[in-house]
Amino acid sequence: MPQLTANGISLEYDTFGDPGNPALLLVMGLGAQMTMWDPAFCQLLADKGFHVIRFDNRDAGLSQSIESPSLDVAAVMAGDPSTAPYRLSDMADDAAALLAELGIDKAHVVGASMGGMIVQQLLIDHADQLLSACSIMSTTGDQSVGASTPEAMAALQAPPPQTADEAAEAAVRASRAVGSPGFPFDEERIRANGRAAFERARNPLGFVRQFAAIMASGDRTEGLRTVKVPTLVIHGEADPLLNVTGGKATAAAIPDSRLLIIPGMGHDLPIPAWPQIVDAIADNAARAV
Repeated sequence: MPQLTANGISLEYDTFGDPGNPALLLVMGLGAQMTMWDPAFCQLLADKGFHVIRFDNRDAGLSQSIESPSLDVAAVMAGDPSTAPYRLSDMADDAAALLAELGIDKAHVVGASMGGMIVQQLLIDHADQLLSACSIMSTTGDQSVGASTPEAMAALQAPPPQTADEAAEAAVRASRAVGSPGFPFDEERIRANGRAAFERARNPLGFVRQFAAIMASGDRTEGLRTVKVPTLVIHGEADPLLNVTGGKATAAAIPDSRLLIIPGMGHDLPIPAWPQIVDAIADNAARAV
């Protein structure tokens, strides 16, 4: 997979579909690698006529780690993000710079979880580079919405696995805690994905730094009120990690946005929901024409 330097950060990326088609950038969530965007999901989007680009955020996967000796991990986990080395706005700058380095003037963008937060920041800071936007299972940064259940938060903060076998089992436990109760549970696939992610790259402190960036970035609600780009908000009705109120608040803040709530969906992208999600993304993108 290729790498390039954008915003001073080395970023790993790959693509699907015809480079002559409109670009669609996929932004993944907290601690997650770009491979969490399943190649089959990416291909469904490419089949809709997009040139799909996925990438590892800074501090994840094969992209550059941001060393920060001053980071106070204990303080961050206790709710004090003052030692955070960067903010979500910096991660949005990375995404915008990646598009520019690839020679893409304007793109559709789709983000999941923290990736949705980054997409929201792109809408605020880099609207001139966006054709349309989609925020999936995310929230505005308003602490009164998008709350987690204790079980989901415990899964998020579980100790990092030390072996591939541990990673496979951890993926299963996390998926049981935050996944989609209304859809089939594919334990074998989840276990294989957890193992593959561990074997590709691991960056436990990168996870903490990204978590700190979320906590340090504040409420985007007022900034979102200025958005003029066609925007879709997708959320699972059964999301225990970022409650559906986060998606509803995001849609309420963005003028003329569309809200799609999927019954039975938790904090993941269940395969049976892919056609509905892909169709909704394509329909929203068509509003940019």
